[in-house]
Amino acid sequence: MNQILQRRSVGRLMLAGLLLAGAAAFVRPVHAADETPDALVKRLSTDVLETIKADKSIKAGDVSKIMVLVDTKIMPNVNFQRMTASAVGPAWRQATPEQQQRLQEEFKKLLVRTYAGALDQVSDQSVVVRPFRGSPDDKEVLVRTEVRGSGDPVQLDYRLEKTPGEAGGWKIYNLNVLGVWLVDTYRSQFAQEINAKGIDGLIAALTERNKRNGKS
Repeated sequence: MNQILQRRSVGRLMLAGLLLAGAAAFVRPVHAADETPDALVKRLSTDVLETIKADKSIKAGDVSKIMVLVDTKIMPNVNFQRMTASAVGPAWRQATPEQQQRLQEEFKKLLVRTYAGALDQVSDQSVVVRPFRGSPDDKEVLVRTEVRGSGDPVQLDYRLEKTPGEAGGWKIYNLNVLGVWLVDTYRSQFAQEINAKGIDGLIAALTERNKRNGKS
């Protein structure tokens, strides 16, 4: 039972981690592509913490408002296609574009609906970015942070990639809470569904799970 509760806590922190990483996309600086990854994580984390603290309905787990927050402020800072593809594994390459889109949609709903209750835990937390060891030429980096509050500090690390183009800059594609990587957590679960029933079976399983979560 303790392991189950711990996994739930880690999962909830993972959604909180995505939320912490994704706020205030609408105030991205003109030269966002020049912003260092550790500065990006720090800025977005601080902004979203203030957003959550100020909105009682988000703190209470209002899924519709959290979805708006995710779509408008978080997704511009996340390579969610890469995140979903990594979670699905090799079968992603055999999926049609329509199946890939459905997988992304249902995976996003799964993360939000499963872990929406985490946000009521946001109170006096702050984010401290640990010393960054990347170089200017890196295309992928690891940014390590700690979420500090009244309890023990929580390790929260981000993997980011440098993307080109006018809308480019650093994008998050995985995160680690207390030593557990988000993508790895779901890859084994998804593989079981795919091996048993294929990509359509995984989509159906995610859809059903999201419906159950929506009623809980």
